[in-house]
Amino acid sequence: MRSVDEQLARVIAAAVRPAPVRVAISESQGLLCAEEVIAERALPGFDQAAVDGYAVRSVDVSGANASPVQLPVVGEIPAGSRQPRRLQPGQAVRIATGAPLPTLADAVVPLGYTDGHQAKVTVNRSVPSAGFVRRTGEDVQTGDVAVRRGASIGAAQVGLLAAVGRNKVLVHPRPRVSVISLGEELVDVDRTPGQGQVYDVNSYALAAAARDAGAEVSRVGIMSADPRRLREVVEGRLLLSEIVVIAGGVGGTVGDEVRAAITDLGDMDVTRVGMHPGSAQGFGRLGPDAVPTFLLPANPMSALVVFEVLVRPLIRAALGKKNPYRRAVSARLLSPLQSAKGRRGFLRGQLLRDADNGEYLVQPLGTSGSHLLASLAEANCLIMVDEDVTEISVGEEVLVSFLAQRG
Repeated sequence: MRSVDEQLARVIAAAVRPAPVRVAISESQGLLCAEEVIAERALPGFDQAAVDGYAVRSVDVSGANASPVQLPVVGEIPAGSRQPRRLQPGQAVRIATGAPLPTLADAVVPLGYTDGHQAKVTVNRSVPSAGFVRRTGEDVQTGDVAVRRGASIGAAQVGLLAAVGRNKVLVHPRPRVSVISLGEELVDVDRTPGQGQVYDVNSYALAAAARDAGAEVSRVGIMSADPRRLREVVEGRLLLSEIVVIAGGVGGTVGDEVRAAITDLGDMDVTRVGMHPGSAQGFGRLGPDAVPTFLLPANPMSALVVFEVLVRPLIRAALGKKNPYRRAVSARLLSPLQSAKGRRGFLRGQLLRDADNGEYLVQPLGTSGSHLLASLAEANCLIMVDEDVTEISVGEEVLVSFLAQRG
């Protein structure tokens, strides 16, 4: 039996990042930048008002704190104005937030510092030079790196790309993941199961898990284990995918048929891994491009746990994430639990936070049965139990790995 760490090392060693592609910035969110984005223009591109108010020479209102200063208002500059304006000494111009400052103006008096009159304004407080002004290049100078290579592109980065005039950016794309579900007993969710039949859970659940991990997903759906047909489908998906996931491909007659179908496509290692649930599994690299391919258990609960432990980190590594693993914390156990001897347990749990001291607490959910999918739907963490531990008492600390957070 191979250890979890040994199997995970094999999987991560197979991670291949897809070649960078150039995409519209609206499609770049969640991806890693694959270039140094250099600003070709300053941000802001001109001196502009930071507030609604009056553009002035700061020297003309320097004494306003001691005695109010009156200035004639000689015009108005709205945001977006492209008409050059020049301010004369002893004058003011009404100005909107974001509008360009007139020549000679070096400050903006906020409306709240004045009486707000249109023809002649009374200024009650002085402002320093550059007060309430966004200077040219204050945010980004021409030639600065706006978004660095390797940076994760979120809302702020998309905004900055737009602000420096970029409509496209080079990114590391999402790895393409194909999900296949095997089983003669399976029917799709739009049909009524007959005697001995069950709904296809795996292709939907695993496709959702891959999408959550950041992949571009193709849910192939239900396939027969017929070797010829299965080989055709797998060969086709290997040409279109960076990762292939086949659920129901280990154990029993189906496992034998799967291995017969793909045996000459590459190196597929079917083994037992020291974990519970999901011990029986397979991993290999198939096709001319040595595409990482997983054989997962037919049981949906086991398949999802194996995906979480092994497939998700590979997707994150293929995305270029420096740390492809979920966050893990120590938590105090609220109920006793048991785990299989000789296997690392990945048990469902509900992670809580003590309101008084901030300590993490965890409540195990359900039993250790690998078929209990409902308890995984309620879980927000996996409790990880070492191979040599079979029982843990209330109050002891355990290591838990976060699952997707609920809103």
